[in-house]
Amino acid sequence: MQDVFNKYINYLEVERNASPYTVRNYTNDLVDFSHFLRDKGVGSLKEVDRYTLRDYLSHLLKKGIVKASIARKLSAIRSFYRYLMREGMVASSPTASTSSPKLDRRLPAFLTRQEIERLLKAPDPATPQGQRDGAMLELIYASGIRVSELVRLNLEQVYLDSRELRIWGKEAKERIVLMGEPAARALNNYLKQGRPRLLAKKESNTVFLNRYGERLGERGVQKILEAYARSAGIEKRVHPHLLRHTFATHLLDGGADLRVVQELLGHANLASTQIYTHVTKSQARRVYLSAHPMAKNDPKDS
Repeated sequence: MQDVFNKYINYLEVERNASPYTVRNYTNDLVDFSHFLRDKGVGSLKEVDRYTLRDYLSHLLKKGIVKASIARKLSAIRSFYRYLMREGMVASSPTASTSSPKLDRRLPAFLTRQEIERLLKAPDPATPQGQRDGAMLELIYASGIRVSELVRLNLEQVYLDSRELRIWGKEAKERIVLMGEPAARALNNYLKQGRPRLLAKKESNTVFLNRYGERLGERGVQKILEAYARSAGIEKRVHPHLLRHTFATHLLDGGADLRVVQELLGHANLASTQIYTHVTKSQARRVYLSAHPMAKNDPKDS
C-alpha cells in the first residue's frame, strides 16, 4: 500500500503539477487514512467500500475534526481513487456515493483600499530584499496569482513590455495574467537592481530569490507578508491568499465582469469565483442610491 501511495504522490508532483502545499496536505491526509485502514484490519485498497469510508468520516467527526478539514481529506481520497482507477488497480471508487459534509459558507476576507495601500508602502525600496518584497506584494495584488505560482515564476514567463505574465497554474493549465503600471515598475526595478545583488555570482532563471540567491519558498513569502502587515498596523490575519481575495474583490467592486475575474484567477469553475460576488458596504450603498427609485427622491419634489 505504501508503494502505491508513493507513486500517487509522484503523479501529483510530476503530471498534475500540484503545488507543494497541495502535495503536503494530500500526503498527510492519505497517511491518516492508511493508519485508519490498518487499525481496522483492512489489508488492501480493493477492500475499501462506502461503509469503510463512512466509518472513517464518523471517526473524524468524533475526533472533533472540523468540516472543512474532513471535506479536504475526502477530496484527497477521491483524487487518489481516480488515480487507482486510471491505473487499473481498482474497478470502482468508494467515494462515488459519499458526499462531502456541507460547509458553512463564509465570505472571504479581504483588505480595504486603505489597508492595501499601507501594506504596499511597507517594504524599504533602498534594499534588495525591500525591492524584492515590494515587487512581490504589488504583483500578487495586481495579478491575483497564487503564492505557488509566484514562487515558481521564472524570467522567461515575464513580459514587462506588455505587462503580462505567462502562468502555469493547477494541473499545469496555462493562462496569461495582467499587471498594472505600479507592479510592472516595481518588478522592473527589482529585476534590474535587487535581484542581481541577491543572486551574487550564481546563475538562475528564478524571479524571486531568498538572501542566499536561491528560490524563495511559499513559507518564506508568508513570513515576509506577516511582518509587513504588522509594521503597517493591519490587525487582520494577512496571508498571500488574502491578497488574492483582495484582488478579486476590488476588481468586482470596480465593475469587472465575473467571467473575466474567473479567467484572471485561473478558476476552472465559475462557482469557485462566485464566492467573491459579495460587495463592500460602500459599493452596496452606491448601487442602492443609483438604482432604487425611492432612494433618488429629490427634496425639492417633496
